[in-house]
Amino acid sequence: MNTTASAVLLTAPAAVPLVMAGAYALPRRRPRSTAAPLAADVIEARRQQSAQGNVLVAEAPPRERAPQRHPLDWAGLLSPVVILVCGSLLAADVVDHGPTASYSGLLRADALTAWMLLVVGAVALIACGFAPAYLAVERSARRATEQTVWRYHVLVQAFLAAMCLAVVTANLGVLWVAVEATTIVTAFLVGHRRTRNSVEAAWKYVVICSAGIALAFLGTVLIYYAARQAGIAEAWALDWPTLVARADRLDPAVTRLGITLVVLGFGAKAGLVPLHAWLPDAHGQAPAPVSALMSGVLLSVAFAAILRYRVIADAALGAGFTRALLAGIALLTLALAAGLLLAQRDYKRMLAYSSMEHMSLIALATAIGSPLALTAALLHIAGHGLAKSVAFCASGRILQITGTTKIGRVRGLLARAPAPAGAFGFAVAALLAFPPFSLFASELGIARAGFAAGAGPAWATAATLLLVLVAFAALVARTARMLLGAGTGAPADSSNSFTVWPLLLGLAACAALGVGTGPLTDVLDAAAQAIGGR
Repeated sequence: MNTTASAVLLTAPAAVPLVMAGAYALPRRRPRSTAAPLAADVIEARRQQSAQGNVLVAEAPPRERAPQRHPLDWAGLLSPVVILVCGSLLAADVVDHGPTASYSGLLRADALTAWMLLVVGAVALIACGFAPAYLAVERSARRATEQTVWRYHVLVQAFLAAMCLAVVTANLGVLWVAVEATTIVTAFLVGHRRTRNSVEAAWKYVVICSAGIALAFLGTVLIYYAARQAGIAEAWALDWPTLVARADRLDPAVTRLGITLVVLGFGAKAGLVPLHAWLPDAHGQAPAPVSALMSGVLLSVAFAAILRYRVIADAALGAGFTRALLAGIALLTLALAAGLLLAQRDYKRMLAYSSMEHMSLIALATAIGSPLALTAALLHIAGHGLAKSVAFCASGRILQITGTTKIGRVRGLLARAPAPAGAFGFAVAALLAFPPFSLFASELGIARAGFAAGAGPAWATAATLLLVLVAFAALVARTARMLLGAGTGAPADSSNSFTVWPLLLGLAACAALGVGTGPLTDVLDAAAQAIGGR
């Protein structure tokens, strides 16, 4: 591939969402006759939502119209399509010709980059494809105005741009900036509804993730210092390929402290202990498509940063340090998530704690570090992203139908709203690693790799399996209570207000990856080799 084509493919995943964000930000004229009453309805609805906690005002004012999808809502699909196309072309190129770079190495694509772009694009396609129907209901129920909807689109597109930049950059400083940008953008998305609970969740998210990102910044500075002390030129002291090639020259003590801070800092964005407390609140309060993006790919993008640093750490310190650090964090996160799932009474927070469970499995696979474990970790990232995005989108429609996120108040969903309930049920089944979904194959691969890696990893894997069984039982019990039994309300006609195709597409892709990776096999193997480090 020539230099120009490489530059275009590396630039487009971040540039196109930025252009779309600018287009959505352009001022638009709104009819004056409806603006004031609509704003009054929204203010009253928000007041009632704040008073009732996690209960939505399901009944709209008397002037409610049938949900109408605006054509410009669909324009947001352009960004996921571009990301998928660029990821596919880069995957084909890096498998055949190796990594490619542009802008003096600032942007670089290897197999891990291509794999993560494919995951980001696929999850974004589900979330952005579901958004028009979701927003149409929010408009008709007077929980959103045209102004808030356009602001939503601007922030979502900026969110996609920041995640793609974090994936395609080879500079660890730019990587930190991109991850920090996701915090700033998503803080406004978490508080999008402007209720008391959503604003509180947004502030909690900002405070905790800012603490985490500050630790990551300090760790990045220490790695830069170690690189400069090792004689690496200033312009290349944060260049990932350069650091990997010269990692044996880095000061071990400084590198050890820097890597620890980086893992804790980016681990906060990935939902790992100890800075995990933002995750259930933010996922529970954000709009459903935003929760899908945050859980489906934001956590994985943050963990991809840890994967990059792990290669440097293993070359500089040996594999034992990161293995012990990541295995300990994984077990603590999984134990906490399993315990909280047992006591959970909110289905959106239940899905959030499930995200912690799956990120801990990915962390454990990374700690094991064998080719099979790393391949399983990358497959798990893709499967979890697809299944969790479907689950959160379906939960958003369930919330619109029932008006509550409380599990105890939701019964007989399969009879009352078969489309969203069916999508939710199959998504939870995928998260529970039932075949043929890909999480069955990835979790089986992690277990095999753990038991084959020696006594220490084998004991950690055995403890992990026991904790996974606890989480399994909690998810099954609560999901069954929601879906089965007699309905508590009139059947919901979701034919005009629920978009099924993005969720079916996500479930089909997750099942297809479980049966076989097909043309993605080469890029998956190459990505595992890129982060193998040895």
